Amino acid sequence: MTVPPRAEFTDARSWIRSIPGAQASPPSSGLPMPGDSLLPDDPVGLFLRWLDEALAADVVEPHVATLSTVDEAGAPDARTLLLKDVTDNGWWFSSDLRSPKAHQLDACPDAALTFYWREQGRQVRVRGAVERGDAGVSARDFRDRSVTARAVAAASRQSEILTDGAEYDSAVRAAMSELEGDRAFVSATWQAWCLVPATVEFWHADPGRRHLRVRYRRILPAEGAGWHTDALWP
Repeated sequence: MTVPPRAEFTDARSWIRSIPGAQASPPSSGLPMPGDSLLPDDPVGLFLRWLDEALAADVVEPHVATLSTVDEAGAPDARTLLLKDVTDNGWWFSSDLRSPKAHQLDACPDAALTFYWREQGRQVRVRGAVERGDAGVSARDFRDRSVTARAVAAASRQSEILTDGAEYDSAVRAAMSELEGDRAFVSATWQAWCLVPATVEFWHADPGRRHLRVRYRRILPAEGAGWHTDALWP
């Protein structure tokens, strides 16, 4: 992909519009439509298939997603994080209970995860309510982190104003010492979260802009069980 430098354009709009879009393979090669026997009955199966294909295609960090939330006033917020697990319950991530995202999820559990795999022209959008995992799941997630990541998580006062870098370094060193003295240590503020999906949408780009979209919608308990699938206009 070759794009001329911004200095060659008279305005930002012209420069940005010159940037080419994803050069994906035709969507018919990777996204079955509703009624196709190749379309799994539930979105977890298709997501894991796409994740496996992303890894095979050398997509960089395919387990990275954008988590979107709203605060107490209804203002939107978003950040990038790592997916930790996918189960029949939903999509899992983790966070410190002192973080803004945790406060926002406590105030309004409705959230969305967005995955974008540029190299394949694929996007997955997961929307639903977020639930706290139990203490055992949170502890396992914390212990699965590297020693440095555990120390940072234990020491951090996430998103508070940092006025002295030396204070940060000192807090991490103190946390490292505590971890070395207690291998079973788990931060009391570490939390695993599960986004229980109400809808999951799969989007596959087409070089000619004839994109394909398939949405899974959870069937309400009163209506039965499972998922309903629809093809959507691009």
